[in-house]
Amino acid sequence: MRSSTVSRSFIISLALSSGMLAVPATVLAADGNDTFADFSVSGNLALTSQYRFRGIMQTNNKPAIQGGFDITHSSGFYIGNWNSSITWLNDSAPDVSAGIEMNFYGGYAHEFSNGITLDVGVLRYYYPGSFPSGYVSPDTTEAYVGLGYGPVTFKYSHAFTNLFGVPDSKNSQYYDLSASIPTGVWGLNLDAHVGYQRVRNLDDGSYTDWSIGFSKELGKGISAALTYVDTNAKRSVYTNSYGKYTGSAAAVFTLSAAF
Repeated sequence: MRSSTVSRSFIISLALSSGMLAVPATVLAADGNDTFADFSVSGNLALTSQYRFRGIMQTNNKPAIQGGFDITHSSGFYIGNWNSSITWLNDSAPDVSAGIEMNFYGGYAHEFSNGITLDVGVLRYYYPGSFPSGYVSPDTTEAYVGLGYGPVTFKYSHAFTNLFGVPDSKNSQYYDLSASIPTGVWGLNLDAHVGYQRVRNLDDGSYTDWSIGFSKELGKGISAALTYVDTNAKRSVYTNSYGKYTGSAAAVFTLSAAF
């Protein structure tokens, strides 16, 4: 969320860059020692027609390039980094210059014998760049906990800092209910999502976002996704300095590679 009013937009939203599936590779020491055999490394790279985060545009309806990596231990602990080109900060004020979003995260994931999955961790959104004096930092730290069963997951995120530059917005929350269901037709998955962003101390800043679309693995780690995204975010709050409503409906196409 952010902008002169608010214009931040997610995901690991479910995403609109859905299809970034990890393909683990075992890490071995250079001398052949298996000291690191319990670790795996995976990477991802994507091109998307536009970056949407929690339904809100991040690149002013322009394409974005995205990518990152994860290091996972066999115990379930992991750390990772994900990055995307953005314009929403530059769009919020003429003297702001910050064109990259960097995510750093760590956590623990586990699947129980009854098929329920648990994912808990902390994520830091970092925006390197130059900001004028008095500009509230957009850098944000959230803790999250997710539960899944079969194709359905529910994730709760809680901000320990101001939320993406909104003053006095500490303890804002985001609720994310998502599903990815194989259709059995042409190898397509049906992906659906609904989320609610609660923004503390910002009048009319809270909103609901939703998306529905299809994704498909094309082979050799390549995936494609086409998603319809929409929100009920207030136009009076979610309009950038160019007068563009950042919560408008959009179709987002993403081509991603996992390695």
